[in-house]
Amino acid sequence: MYNLKINTFLKVIFLISSFAIISAFFIEYVLGHKPCNLCLIERIPYVLSIILIILNYISKKNEYFIILLLLIIFCFSLIMSFYHFGIEQGFFEESTVCGLKDASLILSKEEILKQLQTKSISCKDVTFRIFGFSLTTFNIIISLILIVLLLNIFRNYEKFQ
Repeated sequence: MYNLKINTFLKVIFLISSFAIISAFFIEYVLGHKPCNLCLIERIPYVLSIILIILNYISKKNEYFIILLLLIIFCFSLIMSFYHFGIEQGFFEESTVCGLKDASLILSKEEILKQLQTKSISCKDVTFRIFGFSLTTFNIIISLILIVLLLNIFRNYEKFQ
């Protein structure tokens, strides 16, 4: 494993993150499955990883720090995905995050009533499955794999050079 360069691993993480974001937008806009608020939050780590990897290619000065940030980001992704999975399975109660709308639009009681009448996507309702698994389940698996990979790179950074 040490014969591969960090650059190769970062390219793989970049491709995985890009595929995850493109897939999420395809499922939402082409297939018409609306995401819940937690699904939208679970996209953030992938976008951040894409930005960090691009920054790494622009400036190689802080590669070790960027790897650490990627590790933290995917730990956050794993925690959010596990929490979302727990809500889907009924282990946890839905939080207020699941029902939040854009707070800047709520200015009057009429606006509040209007938002209550619109149907929002519940975090416990799975609207899209692949092979019987929710996208949250796949996010847990991907996050775990990336955490193990990044942890290995972080611990053995000097050997990869």
